[in-house]
Amino acid sequence: MAGSERTKMAAGEWYTCLDDELEALRVIARDALFEHNSLPPRQRGNLGPGLKALLGNAGEGARIEAPFHCAYGFNIFLGDGVFLNAGCTILDTASVRIGKGTLLGPNVQIYCAEHHREAAGRQAGLEIAKPVEIGANAWIGGSAVILGGVSIGEGAIVGAGAVVTRDVAANTTVVGNPARAIKGR
Repeated sequence: MAGSERTKMAAGEWYTCLDDELEALRVIARDALFEHNSLPPRQRGNLGPGLKALLGNAGEGARIEAPFHCAYGFNIFLGDGVFLNAGCTILDTASVRIGKGTLLGPNVQIYCAEHHREAAGRQAGLEIAKPVEIGANAWIGGSAVILGGVSIGEGAIVGAGAVVTRDVAANTTVVGNPARAIKGR
């Protein structure tokens, strides 16, 4: 496949993360994250200035508590009033869209990158990027893990510690590993 590794990543094709251009983009993100995570809270506000400039979009009132980690930042799109609690990690090799009013508890992890299944492919840095979409007014409990390629519907609840490996319908509550729907909602 022709094209840069960044182009392949954006197209959802296999690419190698061991690439100078991608590393340069990760360095830019690390600098913005260092600023965000180091600024005194009153000076930082909802988002450190470098992180706010880096994100694909940060809606009005979107807030990310420190510490926060992401891979690139430019693939993260936050709706109005989105809140990410302390310790969240978003490995945004693909688009991560979080709808307005959605809350992420502490230490939530979103992983868009899927590594190659063969050892030789992993050693070569091969991975494929899969997007994540979380609808408006969802609630993602602390320490939940959301894998790439997953959509979580509007108003859904993901229980603390759940591992979400497939789509979650709107207004559904899921818990466990792998996450499964429960009744009562």
